[in-house]
Amino acid sequence: MDPELGLRERLVRAGVELVRTDGSAALSLREIARRAGVSHGAPRRHFPTHRELLSAIAREGFRDLTARVTATLAGAPPGPRVRVKLLARDYARFAAEERGMFELMFRHDLLESGSLGLRDTSLPLFRLLVALVAEAQPGDPGSAEVRAGALWAGLHGVVQLWSWGSLALATGLEDPAPLLDATVAAHLGTGR
Repeated sequence: MDPELGLRERLVRAGVELVRTDGSAALSLREIARRAGVSHGAPRRHFPTHRELLSAIAREGFRDLTARVTATLAGAPPGPRVRVKLLARDYARFAAEERGMFELMFRHDLLESGSLGLRDTSLPLFRLLVALVAEAQPGDPGSAEVRAGALWAGLHGVVQLWSWGSLALATGLEDPAPLLDATVAAHLGTGR
């Protein structure tokens, strides 16, 4: 751990590294502090509760996922459906590569507390999906949020069931891409 970083940043980075190597269940205050090279009481100076530290770590996951999707879409061909498919594949790839982080990012107890700021970090990615859905199916702008929410729920369900092995077993597929594409098509149709 870089001693030049501030304590807060060192704790968050230690937590990010820990969740990547050992999963979200390993995120105890004591272990994060140990990996950051500080006493087990030091995290309380910046994070009064364990949930606040976990939320700070999960925010890094949302930032990483959003950066990945943004980079992919920057070079993507035009067409909202194609771009939503690319977003869906990045979402699934992130979930597969960063299982512990993905699990942490969607913990209900962290998301339900608006004071921890985790929801705000997830909103830019959702707003991007809403914009793509609105572009794919122009119409009532208020319903784009509902359609995007339903699409996201479908994609999240595919990703979660795939990570558990349920969909691979049921479908015999070796890759979730056809399931992701079918979910996008079910919500947006098959046009451009």
